[in-house]
Amino acid sequence: MSDGMWGYEQAEGYNPGVDLTGYRVEATDGHIGKVDKHSYEAEDGYIVVDTGPWIFGREVLLPAGVIRRIDEEAKTVWVDRPKEEIKSSPEYHRESHALDTDYRRGVGGYYGTGM
Repeated sequence: MSDGMWGYEQAEGYNPGVDLTGYRVEATDGHIGKVDKHSYEAEDGYIVVDTGPWIFGREVLLPAGVIRRIDEEAKTVWVDRPKEEIKSSPEYHRESHALDTDYRRGVGGYYGTGM
C-alpha cells in the first residue's frame, strides 16, 4: 500500500502521460538540476535528477511524493525540499540502485516515510 511518498497524487499539474525528461528541477530555495529519468509506475513513482555542477554531477533519486508542482509549459518540476536536504540524500548509482528495494526504502526513510 502506498503512503503517498512514491505517488504523484499531491503534485499539482500532474499528467501521467507527460515525459518529464529534461525538465528543470527547482527546490524550495533554487535550481538543482534536470530530470534525467522518471517513473509513473503505481507506488513506484520517482524522478532521477542530474544535478550537474551543483553537487559535482551527482544523480539523486527523489520520490514522486516530494513533487509539489509540474508545469508542462515551463518544463519545470518543483519539489518541496531545500537544496541542502537533497544534496545530503543517499547517493544514487543507476547500475546498482535502479531495482534495489533496500535502497528505495532508505530513500523513503530519508525523506520521511520509509517504503
